[in-house]
Amino acid sequence: MLNTGRIFFGVAIAGIGLPAIYYKDFPYMLLPQQDFRFPGHVALIYFSGVILILAGICIVFKIKIRPVSFLLGFMLLLIFCFYYIPYQFIVNPNYKHLLEWDNAGKELALAGGAFVIASCFFEKTKNILNGFSEKLMRYGSILFSIPIVTFGLLHLLYAKDVSTLVPRWVSYPVFWTYLAGIGLMGSGIAIILKIKPGVIAALLGAMIFIWFIILHVPRVINSPVTDLEGEVTSAFLALAYSGTAFVIAGANK
Repeated sequence: MLNTGRIFFGVAIAGIGLPAIYYKDFPYMLLPQQDFRFPGHVALIYFSGVILILAGICIVFKIKIRPVSFLLGFMLLLIFCFYYIPYQFIVNPNYKHLLEWDNAGKELALAGGAFVIASCFFEKTKNILNGFSEKLMRYGSILFSIPIVTFGLLHLLYAKDVSTLVPRWVSYPVFWTYLAGIGLMGSGIAIILKIKPGVIAALLGAMIFIWFIILHVPRVINSPVTDLEGEVTSAFLALAYSGTAFVIAGANK
């Protein structure tokens, strides 16, 4: 389960970087504002896309996986702390609405996932990152679980809107939306409080992977070209969350 989760996460990180390069746009969850332009912004987009792709490849093939995963998580955490948070409180007038923090939560979950990967996969040789990273990576599962709880709460608060994402062939979409919200909230809280984290994380990973298969993949296939970039990124985000949960489950066996 550890290696399955690692591969899921690595593939997802590389997959998030690919649309950035192809569409010459930042992944929608990477930065809170997508309509700005500045000298050299295209070069920065390419740079971020290449970094994500290389990090994903390193994670999949276990190439310097500990420092790569740690630096990836640290980079995402820096963006969250020093870009997302100031933007929300200074620029965004609707910062009190939980929905406005959705993309910030997605980035924080990825940062937590990267720290989880770094804490479970590392080379036997010691490096300068070991002492510092171990103190921070123990909180990776918490950084991952807090957004999972908020995602569940959003499912409950906006159940009617979220239910429209449920495939048409699934009956009682509102019921499944509420059930998914409760499952996300319960799983996140259980992992934070270490209540059977192995079993709970495995169930969480399986649930999100099922969503990836029956919800995200069809949406990618059937979405118009104008929406394809966002749908591809959303699908890979789901795969990254599933992979993180599986790694947490494997680490707690």
